[in-house]
Amino acid sequence: MVDVSRVQKELTECNRDSDISGVSIALHDGGSSITHLTGTIAGPRDSPYEGGTFRIDIRLPGGYPFEPPKMQFITKVWHPNISSQNGAICLDILKDQWSPALTLKTALLSLQALLSAPAPDDPQDAVVAQQYLRDKATFVSTARYWTEAFAKSDSTGMEEKVRLSSCISCTGELSIWMNLSNILSVRVQVQKLVEMGFPEDMVRSALMSVNGDENMALEKLCSG
Repeated sequence: MVDVSRVQKELTECNRDSDISGVSIALHDGGSSITHLTGTIAGPRDSPYEGGTFRIDIRLPGGYPFEPPKMQFITKVWHPNISSQNGAICLDILKDQWSPALTLKTALLSLQALLSAPAPDDPQDAVVAQQYLRDKATFVSTARYWTEAFAKSDSTGMEEKVRLSSCISCTGELSIWMNLSNILSVRVQVQKLVEMGFPEDMVRSALMSVNGDENMALEKLCSG
């Protein structure tokens, strides 16, 4: 069985200096199970992930701490050692290099370090690893874009859209402005995705198939 007292102690110690370390742990979705947790990692400075907050699903097997915790990214991330499809992680301490002397905080700090220093020669996501090795600049811009799209919460833009939408019926001029704004927005979306290395015709097709949802289009393009 899981050593509950140890896990509780680990949570306390991890969260004690979370503002400094950039990692924290909580019960998953505010639940009561000590074996299902959610870790949070601040994107490391001077990396494409800077400014992002990344959530990790943590499940403790019955043999913990003699067995490694099972960790998987909840937040989508573009990284050679993390699956862009399901968040699976390739990291030795979560496999055969785990030791009972390690802790959940140690594991999260190792993941944070992995974000700073990818290991493309031992990839979890071969497509991302190839991009990293062949076109580092495109990898950095794509990783940064994914951080903006998935790891940062920005409600300001949505609130503005709602406010403007509520006024459309008030004036025809605003309606015209919104149409022009939408056209420009599509052009920006196409340009962003083309800059990531996707052919323009595929980008436009993907955007059309998901009604202009940029994030869904990106997932569609990445999945082939």
